[in-house]
Amino acid sequence: MSEKSKVVEGSPPDYPRYRVEPGSKVSLAEIDPDETERYRKKKDVAKKLEAQRRRIRDLQERLYAENRRGLLIVLQAMDTGGKDGTIKHVFGGINPQGCRVSSFKAPSAEEANHDFLWRYHKSVPAKGRIGIFNRSHYEDVLVVRVKGLVPEEVWRPRYGIINDFERTLSAGGITVLKFFLHISKDEQKKRLQARLDNPEKHWKFSSNDIKERALWDAYQAAFEDAINNCSTEHAPWYVVPANKKWYRNLVVARTIADTLEAMDPQYPPAEEGLEKITIPD
Repeated sequence: MSEKSKVVEGSPPDYPRYRVEPGSKVSLAEIDPDETERYRKKKDVAKKLEAQRRRIRDLQERLYAENRRGLLIVLQAMDTGGKDGTIKHVFGGINPQGCRVSSFKAPSAEEANHDFLWRYHKSVPAKGRIGIFNRSHYEDVLVVRVKGLVPEEVWRPRYGIINDFERTLSAGGITVLKFFLHISKDEQKKRLQARLDNPEKHWKFSSNDIKERALWDAYQAAFEDAINNCSTEHAPWYVVPANKKWYRNLVVARTIADTLEAMDPQYPPAEEGLEKITIPD
């Protein structure tokens, strides 16, 4: 078991530590994407996952009512890594008024005419809200690096710019949580094949997926550098074993619920004199 997978001292035995501590160096090859701690099947975590979802729903209501702080959740992964599935299974049932999902593809002409953070900053959650980035500002040190869209002297300084950006969000009351959903190359092959085998999933498959898969090692190196350079106290990265979707969902949900609980949002004080009000007929 890797250092990052050890159980946190003093915490329940089912709470593995996947937070990347600032200054540490992660090797994705040394982190087992099949890890599930003591759990063996989906049914082993079903009740625990639902309990975490209830915690998120309750805490989101308080966050929305308080309207002083927000939460930004960043999801990154290799293709088929489970970003969409995580959103579906972790956030199902929460109040849509207080949550927004933003997905980022190749930049539009307008977006490309601004600095690389412009389009992301526009989608940062307002106070009282939860924002989810399905892909994120990290694409500008990942895909642009792997595909050589900009030279190294352009993308490498972006680590520091990203850290400053996230520090600014934190100072403004936006807590930042970042998850890398870690799957194996063999698992990706199975998931791509499943999309080919199921006509209802063909819309999710692109021949470009095969080209991207050929760049697996280059993407792994790019993710490692992004995580190692940009896991900070104010915006930590979590490397989540994600071969087992049910375990991925549990880890992400519990981490989010614990983060919201630590934020401890409070309902605003009631208007004075409510006890004297009588609702007229």
